[in-house]
Amino acid sequence: MPNSAKTIFVLDAGGTGFKFSAVRDGKEVIPPFTVSSSANTLDEVLQKMIDGFKTVQQLAAVEPTAISFCFPGPADYENGIIGDLENLPHFRGGVALKAMLEELFHCPVYINNDGDLFTYGEALGGLLPEINKLLEQQGNPKRFQNLLGVTLGTGFGGGIVLNGKLLHGDNSAGGEINRMRNLLFPQTSAEDSVSIRAVKRVFSREAGIDLAACPEPFGIYEIAMGRKDGNQKAAIQAWDDLAKALADAIANALTLVDGLVVIGGGLSGAWPVFMDRLVGYMNQPFSDLQGREVDRLEIKTFNLQNEKELIGFTEKTGDMVRVPKIDRELWLWFDPIKKSGVGISRLGTSSAVAVGAYAYAIDQLKDSI
Repeated sequence: MPNSAKTIFVLDAGGTGFKFSAVRDGKEVIPPFTVSSSANTLDEVLQKMIDGFKTVQQLAAVEPTAISFCFPGPADYENGIIGDLENLPHFRGGVALKAMLEELFHCPVYINNDGDLFTYGEALGGLLPEINKLLEQQGNPKRFQNLLGVTLGTGFGGGIVLNGKLLHGDNSAGGEINRMRNLLFPQTSAEDSVSIRAVKRVFSREAGIDLAACPEPFGIYEIAMGRKDGNQKAAIQAWDDLAKALADAIANALTLVDGLVVIGGGLSGAWPVFMDRLVGYMNQPFSDLQGREVDRLEIKTFNLQNEKELIGFTEKTGDMVRVPKIDRELWLWFDPIKKSGVGISRLGTSSAVAVGAYAYAIDQLKDSI
């Protein structure tokens, strides 16, 4: 985690709310607060954002060294121009958000995708260092450097950190996992089965009720866990459908990333009902054209929320092998078992975004010196 006395103003922007905070030395220095992002015009949305940062300035009692925040895409994040947004419909045709805020607050402004900053925060101070510490405690020489992050909520977001560096892509479109093909409905994107609307749609269908009468995902989770009256079979099916589509999307991405996986977002709190299913589907083999089983992934996936699997994942496996045909005796550690693990956000999604936004701003400020 970068150390600095600099104060970075941060924002987690979504379709329903703008959550503001300020971070110094990797820690929030004011109580985060949220304002509704709903508005009748673009000018009203922008004014809410400006007023929010002014309130941060009053609470922190300092001028911002930089402003760093996540905003939904599509966008040209490098230049800070926001495109046509589904969840914030007033943004149309390109809105130069970065340049506006730099002019008003007289500091550098950095904008990224929420999945990117969430993943970066978890890579720096969340799941990734936690797992590497457990590996060290177990005497296991293995260390992980790469992290795939996904967020489950109104939409399906993603981010990738490779060897400590946030992947942007050439078009500000790195980690856009929501555009994976949907396993359950191949004519649609994965997001149609990995989102709040998906959980509600499946529960309504299976329970035979009108969508307008459908409980929110937390209520469906409570029904699935047997804590609330309702159609438990329908509730379990809703989370099972999400697990199937999510497993396929993550497995496809993990084939290329080869690292750990962290899950955040509002739906991640339902992990007790879907995580075992998710990991089970990720480990489920393919069948080739001759009917033979083929491993879905070259690596075995572990549920890092399960204590027994966490121990199995971090324990030292493998052995020392001798280097052949050389004059001296030389031994190297070799583990033939390839592993990945899937866990839930250790920092909490909003805090991970804040940490990621802060760290990204510090990185950029260093590079500009």
